[in-house]
Amino acid sequence: MIALVDMDCFFAQIEQLDNPQWKNKPVAVTNGQLGSTIITSSYQARAFGIHTGMRLKQARQLCPALIQAPSRPQRYAQVSRKIMSSLLAITPDIEVYSVDEAFLDLSRCQQLYFGANDIGQRIKRRVFSVSGLRCSVGISGDRTTAKFAAKKDKPDGMCVIHPALAEQTLAPALVTALSGINKGIASFLARYDIICCGDMKRVPMSVLAKRFGHLGRRIWLMAQGKDPEPLSYNVKPPKTIGHGKVMPPQTRDKNVVLIYFQHMSEKVAARMRCFHYQAECFFIAAKTDQGWLKTKTHAGFYTDDGRVIYQLCQQFLQLYWSGQGVWQVQVTALAPQQGKQLDLFTEDNQQRQQVNTAMDNVNHRYGEFTLAPARLLDKSAMPNVIAPAWKPGPGSPRDYFL
Repeated sequence: MIALVDMDCFFAQIEQLDNPQWKNKPVAVTNGQLGSTIITSSYQARAFGIHTGMRLKQARQLCPALIQAPSRPQRYAQVSRKIMSSLLAITPDIEVYSVDEAFLDLSRCQQLYFGANDIGQRIKRRVFSVSGLRCSVGISGDRTTAKFAAKKDKPDGMCVIHPALAEQTLAPALVTALSGINKGIASFLARYDIICCGDMKRVPMSVLAKRFGHLGRRIWLMAQGKDPEPLSYNVKPPKTIGHGKVMPPQTRDKNVVLIYFQHMSEKVAARMRCFHYQAECFFIAAKTDQGWLKTKTHAGFYTDDGRVIYQLCQQFLQLYWSGQGVWQVQVTALAPQQGKQLDLFTEDNQQRQQVNTAMDNVNHRYGEFTLAPARLLDKSAMPNVIAPAWKPGPGSPRDYFL
């Protein structure tokens, strides 16, 4: 038996909790006071058609009384860690899926409770007692059906789908309602007239397996309430380490674009150093009206130095950018590795390593960018956001690079 705990409008709910005058009012969380894009919103705001990714200006047209709440990633991380730790009182078998979601394997503890409904209510009471927040809980025999169940009765809901009834319950649901089935996969399935989960049996598993491999076999079983994917209790090494930032619309000032790229470069570098990772290949991108300008570029050696990454960003702009308006920048280290030998055989590189170490120590103690390249000291318009992939857990080091 698997349970999925899903915090309802997590960031917005925290803002309403910390600001009681905002209770039951439309609240939108943005990336800082000057943020122009909505990260998430309360259910009261969603009732007006406001959604994640919407521009604040457009949202205010839909709801003039909308309350803007600048994001506070450190606060969200603090509450998330408290909630996830409290769930250990229910079962030790927990997969922290994201900052606001966790899977609980109830197999070893079912005999301690009075059925699935009892466990679900205990989970909800536990979360509320430690955080003051409401959550939705879905319980079933596999992780995909549990996640589907958690979405059925939001907010503050609970839904139990007995494993024997999972296939029947999922049959009328669109395949896109299942976690992990994106537009590309849905488009492929539509070629075979697979629109709802109940249509999946029209084709043999081998058709999906040939196209998607193991994922295809899993999708075929997911649609029938038989997801074979087990919970993962250990945090796997990252495949990428990246940061992106939405900019003021149509930014054409090269110096401003460079500041944003340098900010992201230093954040990626600090995050790599924190976990003792280095990378040689980086993905660099800028979003314009014409779409994304992007490239994969190689440093030629493994590095965790923000200056090196920033130099790659400068080269990227020189080669690909012709002055059009920029909306967003992205810097990502690809395939980071631990234990790689850095190029320290020159005096300059040794000094850079010493500077980075000293900077990390100061920033860890006094806050991110207490020490930073001079160009970044006036970066008040670039507040932090919590990374979607951030997961709280015992020993999670240094939240200052969220």
